Amino acid sequence: MTRLSFNNEPVTARLILPSGEAVERTIEIRTNSITGRTIRIALSRTGQCEAGTDTFPELPPDVENTTRCPFCRPQVEFMTPMLRQDVSVAGRLIQGDSLLFPNLFPYGSHSAVSLFDNRHFVEIGAASVQSYTDCLINCRNYLNQVLETDPSSVYMAITQNHLPSAGGSLIHPHLQINADFVPANHHRFLKKKADTWFQETGRFLFSDYLNHEKQDGSRYIGKTGDWEWVAAFAPEGFYEIWGILPEIMSLRTSETAVWEGLAQGIVNAQKYYRSLNRNGYNLGILSVETPSSRLELRVILVVRSNYAPWVRNDHTGFELMLGDMATFTLPEDTAKQARIFWTTGMPDQV
Repeated sequence: MTRLSFNNEPVTARLILPSGEAVERTIEIRTNSITGRTIRIALSRTGQCEAGTDTFPELPPDVENTTRCPFCRPQVEFMTPMLRQDVSVAGRLIQGDSLLFPNLFPYGSHSAVSLFDNRHFVEIGAASVQSYTDCLINCRNYLNQVLETDPSSVYMAITQNHLPSAGGSLIHPHLQINADFVPANHHRFLKKKADTWFQETGRFLFSDYLNHEKQDGSRYIGKTGDWEWVAAFAPEGFYEIWGILPEIMSLRTSETAVWEGLAQGIVNAQKYYRSLNRNGYNLGILSVETPSSRLELRVILVVRSNYAPWVRNDHTGFELMLGDMATFTLPEDTAKQARIFWTTGMPDQV
């Protein structure tokens, strides 16, 4: 029977310390079960405190600068663009406190921004689950409208860049939405992988991955609604966490509970990242909206270097030139540390 491979190859480096002591250092080279890409975990650096993470960073310098922020009220009413009439007669979509409008600097045929809080700045882990739920439903509603007007734009994504260290251009909390008829690299690869897996096995790719991780247990974190959360076996980002929605392929699902479960998991992960004194992170979820697609919904979250002066970036020449992610923390430790944030009764505020 076809199974996913979880390869882990330990290698040893031998060196002599300045003191003259001969030592060995262990590195784990793991292979991503989905992509086949290798990553490296430098265990000798586990427990090291990255610069700027001994305490939680100060607030961003422009945290009070609401008058120049185009996403703050009242500026948002006249500084942001409007949706086409065939997408929304009102020009913008509203769901609770979430306001959605086109991205002024689009990345594809249908590129939008969805605000999820009326505040100018929301610290990581401090947003309400309801605010994220409203924002995600607003994204869903937009994507439904896009397909009504442009059925060819089936390659869809929802992303978030929290603070400039994660690529964000504005600190006002928001998600980005994109839909296009041209697939991104990951759309193309993941669709082919998931479709081939189903043809060969009759099973779903991410469901099989999840079943393995639940049986293993060492990287399984918890559940929020129907979403199941694990620390990535072969992380390609620091403290990488996956949320998997088994056997659901579409971002256009109408069930509110799906978005509530996703929102709760996102906030849980943010609280975990905050406990590590990190203030920046990225989120991404992809879908291919064709009837034949077997690509289940999976959200990926990774922490980034803190938005603070003189901080080492977490991507180095090793990742850029060799293409292998080099991280310092075992996924099993990530799961062990994160599980408490999925425990029933965790406080809403960090």
